[in-house]
Amino acid sequence: MIPDLFTELPPVRDALVTETSKQQDKTADLCLSYLAGDSGEQLLEYNEHGVPRLRRDSHVRFLHKSLGPLPAGFMAADASRPWFLYWALSALVILGEDVSHYREAVAETARAMQNDSGGFGGGGRQLSHLATTYAIVLSIALVGDEDAYEVIDRKAMWRWLCSLKQTDGGFQLGLGGEEDIRGAYCAAVIITLLNIPLELTPESPAWKEDGSATLFTGLAGYVRRCQTFEGGISGQPDVEAHGAYAFCALGCLALLDHPRRIIPRYLNVPRLVSWMSSRQYAPEGGFSGRTNKLVDGCYSHWVGGCFPLIEACLSPVDEDKKGGTAAAAAASKLPPAPESLFSREGLIRYILCCCQDTSKRGGLRDKPGKLSDAYHSCYVLSGLSSAQHQWELAPSEETSPATGRADPVWRVMPYLEDNDENDVQIFDQKDRLRPIHPVYAIPIQSQEAIRDYFLVVDGLKKL
Repeated sequence: MIPDLFTELPPVRDALVTETSKQQDKTADLCLSYLAGDSGEQLLEYNEHGVPRLRRDSHVRFLHKSLGPLPAGFMAADASRPWFLYWALSALVILGEDVSHYREAVAETARAMQNDSGGFGGGGRQLSHLATTYAIVLSIALVGDEDAYEVIDRKAMWRWLCSLKQTDGGFQLGLGGEEDIRGAYCAAVIITLLNIPLELTPESPAWKEDGSATLFTGLAGYVRRCQTFEGGISGQPDVEAHGAYAFCALGCLALLDHPRRIIPRYLNVPRLVSWMSSRQYAPEGGFSGRTNKLVDGCYSHWVGGCFPLIEACLSPVDEDKKGGTAAAAAASKLPPAPESLFSREGLIRYILCCCQDTSKRGGLRDKPGKLSDAYHSCYVLSGLSSAQHQWELAPSEETSPATGRADPVWRVMPYLEDNDENDVQIFDQKDRLRPIHPVYAIPIQSQEAIRDYFLVVDGLKKL
């Protein structure tokens, strides 16, 4: 009923005993009891594959509560209020909930956090930051209609983004603040969703008199400099690789061009796949975020969410015939992925067995022994949705006003294991989640609605 891979410790183990290896063994032993269904927690209903049901109603109640007043201890996270909105709303939508009744409250909250100079802070009278701006824009996309979209001051946003653009291609996260790969991804998401003009203002640090520099100039090159000797992606050049930064790097590149062309051009894909694959552990089945770190449910998205983008990068060459570029020729040297590049079964088992809070609290968590929270609920469910579906890029005949080219269209379908026996789905069909866009991490309908609304705005002329 449960494969041996998920019922016993790995047969090959490093004999060197360290504090890190002790913690790893302790975590693996704890997860084994949950994977086997004998953890001693509240009894769960298991299917024929030894996988428990998704406690959907319990998680929905937890997430709605997370959008209400929070205990005094959360004052320490005051500057992260946009994130709490996004995490809870995104998780609810993935679970199939209608969040439109939060629309007015989200719009008013966003309006209070927006600065006249552009962008959104973590709260009222707080400095604008790319991360909190990203969270607010996605929250508006999740609940929005035209009234919510119009809360965003695009003209001020454009000027603010120009002020963050750096000469090395990257973005600061705030004026005078740090510059890292998060800024590259958050900026690319905001620019493409809101149809922000790419022209730079003369006040931008990256502006050139000949007008050759844009918001996207040098951005892919900045991403390339963040790949490490291990193959993973670091937050900044020459520091440690991290799973969340890998997603940011791949997502950023996928917004700049077709993954088949741009990812192999700027990243060493075999080395990156090797590093990402090493983040999935047995017997746990989940992902860690860094080398020699413990499994953590949030990396179900940050690492697991990388694989749809890598698989698009390894899509059949025929889809790129129109490109005719050296990059496409180089990309053709990479063989298509014959099957899933990670163990979807392992990740699904880890999430449903180990990451569900089975108490009255509900929600999802990092690992057994940890409390559930909105952050892990969002990214654990995102990872589960990704594991349950597969995405492909199909050619488009329509030219995008934003890019001036025929951008490919993401299409989703349920993922089915392909083996010599019958196709196997280890989870119950009623536990399938709503699919999310592999780059924007929100449902594709929400992404298309806000993008299409702002595509009718013709650049600078109507800002």
